[in-house]
Amino acid sequence: MNAKPMLIVDDDVGLLRQLRWAFSDHRVFPTRTRQEAVDLVRKETIPVAIVDLGPPDPDGAAEGLTALSEILAIAPATKVIVTTQNETREHALRAIALGAYDFYQKPVDIDVLRFVVGRAEQMFELEAQNRCLAEAVPASPVEGIIASSPEMLRVLRNIEKISPIDVTVLLLGESGTGKELIGQAIHRMSRRARGPFIPINCAAIPESLLESELFGHEKGAFTDAVTQNIGKIESADHGTLFLDEIGDVPLAMQVKLLRFLQDQIVERIGGRNPVQVDVRIICATNQDLNRLMAENRFREDLYYRLNEVEVRVPPVRERLGDAVFLASFFLQRFAAEYGRPVQGFAPTALNAIKDYQWPGNVRELENRVKRAVVMAEEPLLSLTDLGLPTSAGEPQSLLISAARARAEREVLQLVLAQAGSNLSEAAKLLGVSRPTLYALMRQHQVGVDDVPGPARAASETSPTRRSSSPRSVRLHAQDAPA
Repeated sequence: MNAKPMLIVDDDVGLLRQLRWAFSDHRVFPTRTRQEAVDLVRKETIPVAIVDLGPPDPDGAAEGLTALSEILAIAPATKVIVTTQNETREHALRAIALGAYDFYQKPVDIDVLRFVVGRAEQMFELEAQNRCLAEAVPASPVEGIIASSPEMLRVLRNIEKISPIDVTVLLLGESGTGKELIGQAIHRMSRRARGPFIPINCAAIPESLLESELFGHEKGAFTDAVTQNIGKIESADHGTLFLDEIGDVPLAMQVKLLRFLQDQIVERIGGRNPVQVDVRIICATNQDLNRLMAENRFREDLYYRLNEVEVRVPPVRERLGDAVFLASFFLQRFAAEYGRPVQGFAPTALNAIKDYQWPGNVRELENRVKRAVVMAEEPLLSLTDLGLPTSAGEPQSLLISAARARAEREVLQLVLAQAGSNLSEAAKLLGVSRPTLYALMRQHQVGVDDVPGPARAASETSPTRRSSSPRSVRLHAQDAPA
């Protein structure tokens, strides 16, 4: 296994030697000046950099803060951990405001620093995986539809074939699979693309109003008909009519639809003049039409009129890999739309997305990601943010990131049990600060009811302790000067 690169920027030769020994399993690049560090970052991919802010005098941190800014300007993904001898919070908060990942106060405790570096490297790897995932979202053969699975790509290839030909299409599939999106795609790729696309949900309209919605009515045709109304079919002239939930159309209306399909003539309610139209029909349903025909709830002759070409849209659980691609697409879209600093998914969340059955299909996936992006407090969405269950009883992932997460969670549970849920004692046993412990507990959802929020954590931490705690500064980044 290749050693991980690490950059250390410090003018203390003795400390450089100590850190090189402490991180002997890494490919350490020790530098003593800002220019050396900047030159190196231009040539090497550096996951983690430890940057000394300088001596504890009021202006001593200027060089270190400049080095931090220049490193992040060249390599924004690098996790920069700043160290200083300064007892005040000012320089730490300045560093956090400039983009530092974490803060550590000298003198160095090697074990704690290893822990902080390990978490920084894990975050770097997770963000890199999420960037690769985002970049890997394939260009779909059909505009507006995200897909990578063989099952869905086969559907899209069939759509490309049938779109230019004026055949009636019947789309079958569970609710939320995107049947209307596919109907719109067929319309866009057809010779009718310049004409209207008129959707109507047959299940959402009362039976007494459905005929008027479809065929229209003349003024005075019934009590409330105070004006003439052009129906959906007539509105779709020279375009496409999308009949969603066609399986819910009452039998009486099925007869009238069949007559329209035979001659493409519309007769408005109360009207005497038939209207010739030129409309392509695309239908969709999540029901089993063969069962409905067997139960005499759907006309067989109408079925064959509508089913010139049948396309079955597979559910998300049958689209291998599409759930992750779709989730990544929605995350990027909603993070940009709502201005949220969400960067990707935690490993447990990705595993849950893969394993979940998605009974609501794409619609459910989109809604869960949207809600998570809006409500999340961390840059990586967790399993809890998505509201997904754990994959109990299923084989554990062998990915090193998943194994590391399991190990952290088990140690947390053991320490909290040993400390009797005394968080101060638990932090001491782990060798980390209390804010770091809070962050770990929230990430792994271990005893989260006992974890104070950022404001309470601040009030419980003394000024001296706060300035020496890596996580305490991160929890108070909102106090940093602009």
